[in-house]
Amino acid sequence: MVSPDLGKCAYPSTIKAVHTRGARRSCYPLLLSEAMRLAVVTSHPIQYNAPLFRALAQELDVHVFFAHRATARDQAKAGFDTPFTWDVDLLSGYQSSFLTNISRTPSADFFSGCDTPEVARCLRDGRFDAVLVFGWYLRSFVQAVVAARRLRIPVLVRGDSHLGTPVSSWKRAAKRLVYPVALRAFDAALYVGERSRKYYEFYSYPQERLFFSPHCVDTEWFAARATDDSGRELRSRHDIHPSERVVLFSGKLIEIKRPLDILDAAAQLAVSGRAVTVMVAGSGALEAAMRERASQQGVKLVTLGFQNQSAMPACYRASDVLVVPSERETWGLVANEALACGRPVIVSDAVGCAPDLAADGTVGRIFPTGKPAGLASAIASILDSPPTPSAILAKSNTYGIKAACTGISEAMIYVTSLRPNS
Repeated sequence: MVSPDLGKCAYPSTIKAVHTRGARRSCYPLLLSEAMRLAVVTSHPIQYNAPLFRALAQELDVHVFFAHRATARDQAKAGFDTPFTWDVDLLSGYQSSFLTNISRTPSADFFSGCDTPEVARCLRDGRFDAVLVFGWYLRSFVQAVVAARRLRIPVLVRGDSHLGTPVSSWKRAAKRLVYPVALRAFDAALYVGERSRKYYEFYSYPQERLFFSPHCVDTEWFAARATDDSGRELRSRHDIHPSERVVLFSGKLIEIKRPLDILDAAAQLAVSGRAVTVMVAGSGALEAAMRERASQQGVKLVTLGFQNQSAMPACYRASDVLVVPSERETWGLVANEALACGRPVIVSDAVGCAPDLAADGTVGRIFPTGKPAGLASAIASILDSPPTPSAILAKSNTYGIKAACTGISEAMIYVTSLRPNS
């Protein structure tokens, strides 16, 4: 059973003034006599979320409830094509519990895979000031929202849904009718980027209840490990000359990620006398196809296989640019990782982070999905005019953990300020 004995966090009495992104609301002052208590309900420990939870625990009294224990085999089924566990700490620095998942087929990949009715008791016993759920695509999230509403605990939601996700016409019509009402179950919505914000606006979600909490990675962790020496060592180990221009793909080698497009773009660049080396940090069903395509087109391909988290900073540093050519990607956090390691990014227009991380034309480029010629042009452009380190750092920090925490704290203050006697 889960024990929500969360204890007390020392927190100085202070007045906090909230300034949200844009000019849509004035300051919300709130006297905090102790840390506000936030329950977070999420699917399973994820390498991107752990640093965010640790940072939140420095500001709020946080307890994270996980709905599922992912196994090494679960990771393989998710498309990595090899069983593994993350080699970074996912649970320290914040309080957490694993809920009892009574699903017949436990998984974080589909709605009924996470079924945790005991979340209602945990929220009741925890005496939380607010509940944060990471979407509504799992039964556990819906159970948490229903329980919180019954307990009159404000609910925050943070997710990366956007309007570009392919759906059937009937489902789109149903959403248009239902979502303007259903989304009001959330007292505040944390949008992770521009497409996420437009999603809520499309469904007429109240503007004053929107808060910017960007998708992020632990930028300091990546930056500290992405040293020039680590990049040079990786290049040397794989016979990549210092003068070679390296284009990196990081991710699962599956159809929707379109990794073969990078080889086609590299082949077109070679025809124009601009040879590039394609480096792949990942594994999956298309690995053999990539080797065959590279051989046919005379493109130098360096395959690293699956790289766990601690190995990725050197991969980014050994490259000149990261390419994310996916035909469907709600965000693309590998782009955040690359920027944190001081490398520019090129993403397809189907990648969720495109308007946020690449649209400015300085630290990134956008190309039409499935168009290798457009990708080749974007690669040539960014290699000819690479962004300055300061520009990359500024963009990375804008979409960093500090910004994400600020949005969540602001949303907490907003929803609690509306409660009686707050």
